[in-house]
Amino acid sequence: MRLKTKLSIGIGFLFIAILISGILGILSIHVMKNDARLILEDNYETLVYSNNMLKLLDKLLEDPTGVQLFEKNLKQQEANITEPGEAAATAAVREMFEQLKRSPGNDSIRSVIRQKIYLINTANQQAILRKNNVAEMNAKTFSNWLMVIFGLLTLVAFTLAVNFPGIISEPVKALSDGIKAIVNKDYSKRIQLSQHDEFGDLAQAFNIMAGKLDEYEHSNLAKIKFEKSRIDTIINQMNDGIIGLDENRRLLFMNKVAEKLLGLKETEIMGQYAPDIALHNDLMRNLLQDHDKEKELKIYADQKESYFHLDIFNVNNNEKVIGQVIVLRNITPFHELNEAKTNFIATISHELKTPIASIKMSAQLLSDSRVGGMNKEQEELTKSINDDADRLLKITSELLNMSQVETGHIQLKIQPVLPGVIINNAIDTVSVPAQQKKISLLVKDNSSHEKILTDPEKTTWVLTNFLTNAIKYSPEDGEILLSTAVFENMVRFTVQDHGRGIDEKYLPRIFDRYFKVPGSTDKQGTGLGLSISREFIEAQGGQIWVDSKPGEGSTFGFSLPKQ
Repeated sequence: MRLKTKLSIGIGFLFIAILISGILGILSIHVMKNDARLILEDNYETLVYSNNMLKLLDKLLEDPTGVQLFEKNLKQQEANITEPGEAAATAAVREMFEQLKRSPGNDSIRSVIRQKIYLINTANQQAILRKNNVAEMNAKTFSNWLMVIFGLLTLVAFTLAVNFPGIISEPVKALSDGIKAIVNKDYSKRIQLSQHDEFGDLAQAFNIMAGKLDEYEHSNLAKIKFEKSRIDTIINQMNDGIIGLDENRRLLFMNKVAEKLLGLKETEIMGQYAPDIALHNDLMRNLLQDHDKEKELKIYADQKESYFHLDIFNVNNNEKVIGQVIVLRNITPFHELNEAKTNFIATISHELKTPIASIKMSAQLLSDSRVGGMNKEQEELTKSINDDADRLLKITSELLNMSQVETGHIQLKIQPVLPGVIINNAIDTVSVPAQQKKISLLVKDNSSHEKILTDPEKTTWVLTNFLTNAIKYSPEDGEILLSTAVFENMVRFTVQDHGRGIDEKYLPRIFDRYFKVPGSTDKQGTGLGLSISREFIEAQGGQIWVDSKPGEGSTFGFSLPKQ
């Protein structure tokens, strides 16, 4: 039977029980009301009329209105004849009353009338008694029937009240327990309901779902375990150290390389809180510190100092961080190659300086008139040799400076120096190329004789590089402004030209190594000058910047701390 049918039967029965109880109650009340009405309207009223006539019978001679009253009650009695024999007695009273009106003093007629009235009273009293017995029997009968029906309805209602909630609650509880088991991944849970209703259908659907989930769980478990084993093997074969943490920063896994770097075994610290491990492990503490997600670390490993690049990746699920993976990539071979390259460049640059200097000196001797005269073509060749030697010297100088930067061995000789000294040295160095392009060099030294703490040689090199670039990209007969200014505890140097300027999109990369602005006509530069300038200035605790707009020129500047 369907649940809807059960509910309909239960609620329908209660409705019918209420309806039957109401109908029987109304019917019994109606019957008793009719019985009472018959007694009151018929017999009781006759008794009233008869008693009135008996009282008036003795006063007919004394009271002139007595005859009228008697006549009135007699007419009412004649209209209310309901019992057997009552009609004959009433007719006799009428006949005797008519005679009495003609002979008022006849006592025998009064006696006959009184007897007939007594007959009427007796008949109605007997009728009242009989009807009262009938009313009592009817009331008793209805009462018994109501008690029987009420008892049956109460028994059935009690049975429904006891059993019907269980029909609803027990399947709901069974389904609730089953759902909780599924939530806890207990896919073996089944619901056994024998009833063939909506709950039975729901239980059957639940069991099918649980069976499918159980089948899916077991069918994929072996595959998942195999994939995990394969991933563990791949991770352990990698040369990089890999550490996995959950959302609560507890250790999930760690490969062999990470074990060697940390000096810990995965089985010993599995599931532990990473900050607790860091209390006794310097490397773990360094890995967990708040820093950029990419960082280079120097770690003693494999009996030597090794270099590792730190990468920290957040593992996200639905935009929520559920863990972290820490990767230590071994970049020691790249460091070794880079160091070898730097040493090679430094060695070659140093070795080239001597022959280049000899070539330059020989070119100068050839151009000396005391050695001998040269024709115009020879002078041009000598000049070309001299220019190429200067360019090679500049390149080797930049390469040597870059080798210092890359090895981190920038040798600084910090001392208090007046900005004017650095300005004069730089102006003297670039005066010849400036005169060749007829460029005016304007100087505004607003440093008020404040001394700066700097390496004058390297700072002069930077300022010279700025001026050289300004001259190179300024039009002939142009103007370059070199100025200084004091801001708080810093002295700022700026070089402003009115050349073609630099597009805004290239400004962030202008100080990168080997970067050249696309479209530049300079084919001789190495792209290292500005990068070395930044390293020199920042090594001295200063700042360097550029501001430029296409068609309006460029302004390069740096600031250094005051004494």
